[in-house]
Amino acid sequence: MQSVRNCEHRIDQFGKLEVVNEAPQTRYVAVGDADVAYQVFGDGPIDLVYFYGLGSHIDLFWTMAGAIIPLLRGLSSFARIIVLDRRGNGASGSVPRPGFLTWEEWTEDLTAVLDAAGSQRASILAETEVGPIAILFAALRPERVASLILANTSGRYVRAEDYAIGIAPEAAEEVARMLEAAWGTTAIAQYVCEPGDERLSDPQFLADMAMLNRASTTPRDAGAQFRYIFNNMDVRWALPLVQAPTLVIHNTRNLFIPLEHGRYLAEHIPGARLIEHDSGATVLNGSSVKDAEALFDEMAEFLTGTRPEIEVDRVLTTVLFTDIVGSTERAAAVGDRRWNELLSAHHRAVRAELHRFRGREIDTAGDGFFAAFDGPARAIRCACAIREALSPLGLQVRAGLHTGEVEVCEDTLRGLAVHIGARVAAAAGPSEVFVSRTVADLVAGSEIRLADRGEHQLKGVPGSWRIFAVQD
Repeated sequence: MQSVRNCEHRIDQFGKLEVVNEAPQTRYVAVGDADVAYQVFGDGPIDLVYFYGLGSHIDLFWTMAGAIIPLLRGLSSFARIIVLDRRGNGASGSVPRPGFLTWEEWTEDLTAVLDAAGSQRASILAETEVGPIAILFAALRPERVASLILANTSGRYVRAEDYAIGIAPEAAEEVARMLEAAWGTTAIAQYVCEPGDERLSDPQFLADMAMLNRASTTPRDAGAQFRYIFNNMDVRWALPLVQAPTLVIHNTRNLFIPLEHGRYLAEHIPGARLIEHDSGATVLNGSSVKDAEALFDEMAEFLTGTRPEIEVDRVLTTVLFTDIVGSTERAAAVGDRRWNELLSAHHRAVRAELHRFRGREIDTAGDGFFAAFDGPARAIRCACAIREALSPLGLQVRAGLHTGEVEVCEDTLRGLAVHIGARVAAAAGPSEVFVSRTVADLVAGSEIRLADRGEHQLKGVPGSWRIFAVQD
């Protein structure tokens, strides 16, 4: 079964997540005086609705370097996925101010989309302020809901005499003003993503996040919707009426909707199970792809009753390792702010060359990259191009390559060949590209010139290994 790691996505030349498959067709269904936008993809036996609120746009989700599309792609290996924008948000029609809609009226969005998609009974994954809509729908239409996954949401937001864990009204107003001020600007990302997320230093990601917000709704509408929805949110009475199996997922360090709200839901929905996920992101799409992987197995097991099997295979591939020479000293010399800017530029440059030479990014750790190629010559040319692309930044890298049989486990590579590639890279000096004897043999007869650097003992690797340096 496909996992989130096997989703068909890649990093484009701007360092942005790019879905290889085309986005599904966006369709519309009339609901009241507005049109609701929705998409359908996958053909599994389970119908799963993904429902998100403020900040959503189902078309632009496919261009963002976030977690939700890879996660949904993974889930589509066993489910038919239905995504929608609620009225007043994203690609769907607007709703009048100041009254907006009642919670019951917003459940009509779900009914109409399920009918239009030909779904009689579906599981629902709902986040933030649409969580209460899904809760009400499950209570009102139990025959249409197979199961519920409630992520980073609440039954009530503001404090009450019988809800001490709620947000103080003045604090809620402060959040609304913050949303209005940051909406549609690059500042919005810091309220969505995990603190310390490397994407927060990526100008392209910040610009994309700002554009997503602007396409979703305007700043004043975002503030108005927040005030109306979150101040009027209270579906606690409906929690005991939910009959569908329910999984509650809540990020433990969510400052926007604290963990106590998720615990309350799990305690008051009959039979609900709670996962306290260690993250500071406020929504799933604010998480990294790797962070979402931790939730995929839990969701898959909840929806199907079994965890997906991990696909393991062995293939012949060329691995490339790069890292910045003297990074610690350089960071100390230029300071944290400038170093983060340089690191972001380094990541964009490396990813651009990986895209250009059809390499696949496997992992990124600090200032190093681990990538794979289906041909050693392209891998060598990519390493040399990375070296040249970083020169204007004043950065020097070392690179190492090896070709061998690796074990493919989800989207990571394992085995001795991986260790050899890493050790070959460690042996290289500033601006050097080293390759193993295997790689040298495979590119013999090409225009690539190599210089014999003799036998080396590679740490943790048995025997001695002849290494060659790529010459300009």
